[in-house]
Amino acid sequence: MAVVYLDCNATTPLAPEVRDIMIHYLTDEFGNEGSRTHEYGARAKSAVQKARDQVAAVVGAKRDEVIFTSGATESNNLAILGLRGAGIEQGKRHVITTAIEHKAVLEPCDALEREGFEVTRLPVGENGAVDPEAVRDALRPDTLLVSVMQVNNETGICQPIAEIVDILQDHEAFFHTDAAQGFGKELDSLKHPRVDLISISGHKIHAPKGVGALITRRRGYARLPLTPLTFGGGQERGLRPGTLPVPLIAALGAAAEIAVRDHHKRQQACAMLRNTALGSLAPLNPKLTGDQSKAMNHVLNISFAGLDSEALIVALKDLIAISNGSACTSSSYTPSHVLKAMGMSDEDANACVRISWCHLTPAVDWEQIAQRIRTLY
Repeated sequence: MAVVYLDCNATTPLAPEVRDIMIHYLTDEFGNEGSRTHEYGARAKSAVQKARDQVAAVVGAKRDEVIFTSGATESNNLAILGLRGAGIEQGKRHVITTAIEHKAVLEPCDALEREGFEVTRLPVGENGAVDPEAVRDALRPDTLLVSVMQVNNETGICQPIAEIVDILQDHEAFFHTDAAQGFGKELDSLKHPRVDLISISGHKIHAPKGVGALITRRRGYARLPLTPLTFGGGQERGLRPGTLPVPLIAALGAAAEIAVRDHHKRQQACAMLRNTALGSLAPLNPKLTGDQSKAMNHVLNISFAGLDSEALIVALKDLIAISNGSACTSSSYTPSHVLKAMGMSDEDANACVRISWCHLTPAVDWEQIAQRIRTLY
């Protein structure tokens, strides 16, 4: 029996339709988007522009507001560190974020702090979501940026983006969200025009690794005052120079369009799998992490009394592939900063595992999994 992959929050399988498009631009239409003197270049440019439209359409943005990157980590860095110059120029050196952000947000904020910026890291409660009123209370006249993720990568808990948008309506601070885990899955919150900066990764929505985007909405007719982190070539409005990876970009565009097209069907499949899993595991009295009414239906962060996560992962490794934290920090065995920020002790945090799936996940024998867990007691 093949091991079932249940770590889709780390990365998703490549969708067949997306793979076919990527291969087409790898092997047949292999032109450089920057080549303006022949049809190969023109067709590559057309593919990139189509992908911009497809990505922008998910959030109701415009084509020229999409900057292609290598993924959400680069997008987060460009969004946060790219505003550094504007903050210095305007005398706005205060940033608000949360204690449960991905390291790709927390570490750029740390870098700003070392340069004299002040960073407020908002706590969360046991429910796993930041209190929007805490954002309101933290705002100051010199607040440059508010960065709050759309969906937490470890718990699957949705953050109150819509409420934060309302709070920011009368404030000039830029609003950035790391949407790596929610883009194409939770559609409504990212459509509000007050969400200025949106970071996405292709490999979280069945596109290949190595491609993502930063959506940079204009304010009226004004572009956001971002400055590049790298230089040379002038691509992507000078914000992200380098030869564009047309096959990856075309694949990301297709994946974004398909995510919207098949949204309802995918949500139904994920909800059904979640209900089956919870039903089979319920006799073991598991503890679910965070407010489940705020959780996406493709992920469970869960623990079983008296069982360490590492022991559980090893015991189940011939049945399912799961994790106990962010894949980006999986080499570290320190307790999750997300779970610690939710008030867990080291022992409780180290007991939690993350199980995540998608519409492509094959049938899972949850009864066999439950029986295996019983043998550990």
